[in-house]
Amino acid sequence: MSKITDLLNWRYAAKKLQADKAVPQEKLEHILEAIRLSASSSGLQPYQVLVVTDPALKAQIRPVAWNQSQITDCSHLLVFAAWDNYTPERINSMFDLVNEQRGFKNEGWEAYRQKLLSWYPQRPAQENFEHAARQAYIGLGSALLAAAEQGVDATPMEGFEPEKVDQILNLADLGLKSVLLLPLGYREVEGDWLVNLKKVRRSKADFVIER
Repeated sequence: MSKITDLLNWRYAAKKLQADKAVPQEKLEHILEAIRLSASSSGLQPYQVLVVTDPALKAQIRPVAWNQSQITDCSHLLVFAAWDNYTPERINSMFDLVNEQRGFKNEGWEAYRQKLLSWYPQRPAQENFEHAARQAYIGLGSALLAAAEQGVDATPMEGFEPEKVDQILNLADLGLKSVLLLPLGYREVEGDWLVNLKKVRRSKADFVIER
């Protein structure tokens, strides 16, 4: 536990990154694997992660992300993009994958499949997207901790125009909508006003409610 809290104390939302320092591929893979292994509702993993390294794409995204310099200075820009809807095909693909990987069918699992098929696809697409987007935030938590464990700075961002990022990355063609941006890189101490400031969080007494 002490290591986890040390990592969380170390990390912060870096405001400036070293544009000329790349995150090694093995560290990136560690972070992506942590996201992939994250919990999700019903195990559906209703989002995907795009890894953007193309300078031209990052340059297009920066103006629609409040002109934040981390977008273009980062080594890798992770874009968390949620399913735009739950469809029978998407639900069945995940249940079929579970059966394939486990090598057998479970009666209770198949009954649960039918329950989701009778429920999710009938809901409004926006409601389903919002549910899927919340799952992406679980993956974000894993990414932040994994990045800290690798000594990599990660700055989560909601400050962007999702519709424009979707257009830049052609996400509609994939049935996805952007939810979060996560630049990865290494903090640039010079020019980052936040780097040496004390991390401030509410006290446990003010944060945790016991009943």
